[in-house]
Amino acid sequence: MNGLLVIDKPGGMTSRDAVNRVQRWFPRKTKIGHTGTLDPLATGVLVVCIGAATRLADYVQAMGKSYASRFRLGATSATDDADGEVTETLNVAPPTRERIDAALAGFVGVIEQVPPAVSALKVAGQRAHDLARQGKEVAPAARPVRVDAIRVTGYAWPHLDVEVDCGKGTYIRSIARDLGAVLGCGGLVQTLRRTRVGPFTTEQGMSLDADPLSVKLLPMSAAVGGMEQAQLRADEVRRVRQGQWIATRSPNGSELALLDERGELIGIGDVQRGQIRPHLVFGV
Repeated sequence: MNGLLVIDKPGGMTSRDAVNRVQRWFPRKTKIGHTGTLDPLATGVLVVCIGAATRLADYVQAMGKSYASRFRLGATSATDDADGEVTETLNVAPPTRERIDAALAGFVGVIEQVPPAVSALKVAGQRAHDLARQGKEVAPAARPVRVDAIRVTGYAWPHLDVEVDCGKGTYIRSIARDLGAVLGCGGLVQTLRRTRVGPFTTEQGMSLDADPLSVKLLPMSAAVGGMEQAQLRADEVRRVRQGQWIATRSPNGSELALLDERGELIGIGDVQRGQIRPHLVFGV
C-alpha cells in the first residue's frame, strides 16, 4: 500500500474531492495525499501519494509541469477564469498574432507573478479563496516563478490556445490575466488541462470511475526518478535504516535516491565529507 497513483482529475471538483474519492479504494486509515492543487475548472494529471509515499510529496510537487489551456481574450473575471463572473471588455480591437507572440515572450523565464486573488495560496495565514468568500479584499504579493516555454497552438479571436511548460507554483490563470493586461483587452482562462507532472502524463491517468480492483500503484522510486541513484548492499541498507552514514564516491552536496538490491527505494540521503547522510528512510 505504498506508492504513487496518477489520476486524471475531471473538472468541477477540487483536488481534495478527488483524494476523497481515491480514499474509498484503500483500507481505512491509509495515508493519502495529493501533490499539487488543481483548480475545480482544471482537469488532468493529479499525482496521489499512498502510504509511506506521502513523505515524498514535496519531491513530486517540485517537478516541472505542462498545461494545455484556452485563454479567452477580451474579457476578465474576479477569479481570472471562466468560473468567475465574466465581464466583457468593450470596444477592443483584436490583437494580431504578432502582438500576442511578442507579449508572450515577456512571460518566459524567471518572472515575478502575482497569484490570483481567488486561489489556495495563503495570505496572512488564511487561504485567499476563503478571504475572498468573506468579502475581504485580497492582494497576494508577487513572487518569482519559472516559465520554461509558452507555445501558441491556435488563435481565433477571442480564443487563444497555448501549451505552457513551467515550474512549481506557476498560475496559468495569472499568465492569461497578465497577457490580457499587456494587450489591453483583458484575458482569462477558459479551459485548463494539466498534461504532465515530471514523468507522469495524462496517458497514465486513471479515471475516478475506474474499478478499484484495477488500481496498480507506481513504485515510490518514481517520485525521485530524476535524482542520482545509489544501489546499496544488504549490509548498507541495514546501516542506513539505523541512521548510520555510509561511504560513497559521489561528490559532496549531491542528493541521492538510495535503493536496495531489488531496486526498491529505501531512503534519500545527501553526501557530506565523502559519506551519505540518510535524511529520509523507509522500512524502519
